[in-house]
Amino acid sequence: MTVFLLSDELSFPNPELSEPDGLLAIGGDLSPERLILAYEVGIFPWYNELPIMWWSPPKRPLIFPRLFNLSRSLYQILKKDIFKVTFNKDFEAVIDCCAHSKRKDSYGTWITAEMKEAYIVLHHLEYAQSVEVWREKELVGGLYGISIGKAFFGESMFSLISNASKIALACLVEFLIKNDFYFIDCQITNEHILRMGAIEIPRCVFLKLLSEAIQKNFIIEKWSYEKISTKHTALFLKNKLIKRSP
Repeated sequence: MTVFLLSDELSFPNPELSEPDGLLAIGGDLSPERLILAYEVGIFPWYNELPIMWWSPPKRPLIFPRLFNLSRSLYQILKKDIFKVTFNKDFEAVIDCCAHSKRKDSYGTWITAEMKEAYIVLHHLEYAQSVEVWREKELVGGLYGISIGKAFFGESMFSLISNASKIALACLVEFLIKNDFYFIDCQITNEHILRMGAIEIPRCVFLKLLSEAIQKNFIIEKWSYEKISTKHTALFLKNKLIKRSP
């Protein structure tokens, strides 16, 4: 087993040198510069306790926006237009809810206080984005991730009521389609993201797509807005997605 120990130098080993389970390196820090570099080369941090562990799995689950699986039940919920959705209105509340949310396929409380602080800094630097789902004035669901160029790296999501995180994801997909994003990187495969349309691709293919996507220009100010209607999201996705589930 060969796992690299990171030094103070701002660099990472070649992701193709990862272990079969995807573990590449340990150590380093969660500085904005190191985190951004990690995402740009297909690596992400994931750990419960120190040291920091850096991963690049051999197969990467991606949701290509036009291949998002819009189920009939989610379509109907969106059409009812009973939730308000915002982008970047309360990033700190979203990451806090994600950190405390219990979910299936959980591998521990990996959103530590240090991780929260690091991603809040990335948010202030306009790299980390959030999607919030509101029922009246109550935050009931959402997600957050990293945006570089036209690649979106999904970090975590939460639901306090049924389907709230799926609503956030559907509205994110609408946004990504409208702005020609390449993919949502889901990082770790589980049954939930596969049901939502994620496709596993080899790391070598992912790295080529990633290299192209992060070089595309994107006006960052577009991320902050409030959706008027989830009904519009339902109709937009119905017309733009390549397939819908029955």
